[in-house]
Amino acid sequence: MRKYYLDNLRTIMILFLFPVHTFMIWNNYGGKFYVWGGENKLLSSLIIIVNPWFMALLFVIAGMCTRYSLEKRDTKKFIKERFSKLFIPLIGGMLLLVPIQTFYARKFFFGYTGSRFENYKYFFTHCTDLSGYDGSFTPGHLWFILFLFIISLSALPIIKYIPYKKFAVKFEKANIITIILLFIPVWILYYIGNFGGYSLGKYFILFLLGYYMFSNEKIIDKLTDNKKVILGLFVVLQAILVTGYYQYSYYGDFAVSLVCWLGILACLILGKCYLNKETKLTEYFSKASFPIYLLHQSILVALGYYTLSFIDHLFLQVIIIMLGSFVLTMLCYEVLKRIPYLNKLLGIK
Repeated sequence: MRKYYLDNLRTIMILFLFPVHTFMIWNNYGGKFYVWGGENKLLSSLIIIVNPWFMALLFVIAGMCTRYSLEKRDTKKFIKERFSKLFIPLIGGMLLLVPIQTFYARKFFFGYTGSRFENYKYFFTHCTDLSGYDGSFTPGHLWFILFLFIISLSALPIIKYIPYKKFAVKFEKANIITIILLFIPVWILYYIGNFGGYSLGKYFILFLLGYYMFSNEKIIDKLTDNKKVILGLFVVLQAILVTGYYQYSYYGDFAVSLVCWLGILACLILGKCYLNKETKLTEYFSKASFPIYLLHQSILVALGYYTLSFIDHLFLQVIIIMLGSFVLTMLCYEVLKRIPYLNKLLGIK
């Protein structure tokens, strides 16, 4: 039976990208975005509401779905599916979408007046810190697809060597305190393979926990049985983290890892309790969520560039960029999914 709450949670997490990346235009983290409207502590603090856990949850869901996928297909078919679903859209996005963001970054920060083609050549021949904010090479927001592709294939030997059932029984015996304390390995592995805050180690362990632990319905039932405790802890610690950042600019790795883990548990609980159903709207966004992820940031950056250039009022800037980029992304999706070959290159079914 299909677990619709996973599709719906994935969609919600991806839709969070519109406010998060809009607010990033005013971040005060010490690093700029592709276009930048100046530091704003309130908008930066709002990012903290979802930033610790919303992308991490996607790796957990990917691990869960990998277990269900491998029940229906063999390893060879799984690898082939990873290439068609992740690697090809990654290459397509790097060729067609990410250079758009660096083009506007160069225009905004350096007054670049050259052509898009010249910027395209610059993008693929210059590499600095991989942020792309200076116009040079970057995976951009496609870091998630790159990481997921690497992790999916790297986890296969472990999955084959250690059968699911071997860990399933041990996790079933774990009490809620033990489950909460599992944030510790997530925190420790954050420092392994960390590239500017994007950690291969952290996302790798979350993927495996999704496969071995959260794909077990008994574990999900145990979480829902303790939902008051978990949701209460999450709300309190999330509020403390956001307040700590707003008041004191505190954003420590330990606290973030704890809130990340509790956020994952809370989302799985809420998803199982309230989102385990399919409607025409959820079915539509379930199919559209991956292309939305691919398309959204290039459109948002371009719209942000022109909005900051012609509109001065902060509130209007935020609303236009956030809602406008969503509408334009959906329009692009509807157009591109009807174009043969290009739709497959961008992962659109």
